[in-house]
Amino acid sequence: MARYTDALTIERGGFQIKVPDSWWEFDVRPESRDSSIRQMVNDRVRARPELAQYRDEFTAFLKKSAQEAWQSGAMYCGCMAESFGGDTPVTGSVTVSLVGARTQTGELLPTAPEAIVAQLAVREAKREGDTFRKVTTVDIPGVGSAARAYGIEDIEVPGDTRKIRVVLMQTFIPVPGEEGKVALVAGSSQVLDLADSFFDIFDAITSTFRFTE
Repeated sequence: MARYTDALTIERGGFQIKVPDSWWEFDVRPESRDSSIRQMVNDRVRARPELAQYRDEFTAFLKKSAQEAWQSGAMYCGCMAESFGGDTPVTGSVTVSLVGARTQTGELLPTAPEAIVAQLAVREAKREGDTFRKVTTVDIPGVGSAARAYGIEDIEVPGDTRKIRVVLMQTFIPVPGEEGKVALVAGSSQVLDLADSFFDIFDAITSTFRFTE
């Protein structure tokens, strides 16, 4: 499905990951996101002038999304939009976040892959088209074992009562030397018919994740 040509190496504080070079970054970093979003909106409006009247709404929405993503621990968000001859582009994204979890009493939750797997609920589809979740552990070369959940999920829209159905893969990688913290590599797409292909893409991208000094 994807046109894999050259890989683009992304480096952030403490990690690196590779994505296809046709992907683009939705910048969530406070020091650069405002200018990056303005440039992105300007580029889209230049390509489609009929969107000019919505420039301020687009900009405000994207800034809010970037701020919320950063506050939740996101450090990188890569996006794809590929056209394969149809009316609607095939879209997907991969986000890398550094997150920690505690109980209500403040105790650190375990980050060992087996412990995370035990906490993740498996859900079987009762009929075709239903949501489902599979849980397993995977081995990432050069990193080690990690917990993974993948399937088709209904995700709540922030600030709204609606939900959207997405292809979702989440891989929880323990951060060396930091108790209670994991690197969460999450891939998602709303193109449900291509779920298996996206699982392969997200797995391939996640397999390139490495911690750096």
